[in-house]
Amino acid sequence: MRRQWINRCKNAGFEENEAAAEVDFAIEIICGLSKEDLLKGKTICGADKEKIDKIIAERLKTRRPLAQILGCAFFGGKKFKVNEHTLIPRPETELLVQKSLELIKKYNYKQVLDIGTGSGCIACMIALDSDAQVLGVDISTGALRCALDNAMGMGLMNRALFRKSNLFSNIQEKFDLIVSNPPYIPLSEKENLQIEVRDFDPATALFTEDEKGIEFYEKIIKIAPSHLNNGGSIAFELGIGQFDDVSRLFNANGFIDIEIYKDLSGIERVITAKYP
Repeated sequence: MRRQWINRCKNAGFEENEAAAEVDFAIEIICGLSKEDLLKGKTICGADKEKIDKIIAERLKTRRPLAQILGCAFFGGKKFKVNEHTLIPRPETELLVQKSLELIKKYNYKQVLDIGTGSGCIACMIALDSDAQVLGVDISTGALRCALDNAMGMGLMNRALFRKSNLFSNIQEKFDLIVSNPPYIPLSEKENLQIEVRDFDPATALFTEDEKGIEFYEKIIKIAPSHLNNGGSIAFELGIGQFDDVSRLFNANGFIDIEIYKDLSGIERVITAKYP
């Protein structure tokens, strides 16, 4: 059945590796079986075959992302709930978590703010893998409910907290580290995106009004100094080609020790900077 489902996806225009990844994800979530389990001879029961058939049919008919259909996605090796209000976690964002954790360890940071928390995946992974307490904020009530469910499911209720806030609008505290994967796609590029992203990811998590996609970096960097403890840092995920502009914003607002990190595709994906 696995090969049949993969072929259905390929016939609908998916590449082989993409089709296999989608099918394996559906099998793992519905059946609890990995690809290795299937190779060892474990089988999918009839009821689960029917469920997966329906899921794949919906995926191919609507192009709705599989994570939204199934209501979950993997991030950092953990399963997170997602919904129509949350950005589906991407593998490249794991680099942002990794570099944030390195900063926390290096400077013994204890208080972290995650702006635009969405599903809470960044906040939860930082809280899970460090001694820091993380406050995740978002403008979407639906996203915050999802983030809270994820924190509860991972036993992080006193470690990962959530609050409704438009950037810093409902924030009075100071933090050692501010981390964010903000919207960074100019609205003018919307029609060039994949259907799965353009039509199903929440627009508020994707798009900016400016042509360079740096609107939210600028807003955060300008206000951040009043919400950072002495020696605090910022860590951002970047869109393609945004390093120079964001670096200039950091320099113009008094930040130092600006570092850039490339993802596995060689794209300048994460930038960090320290406030003296």
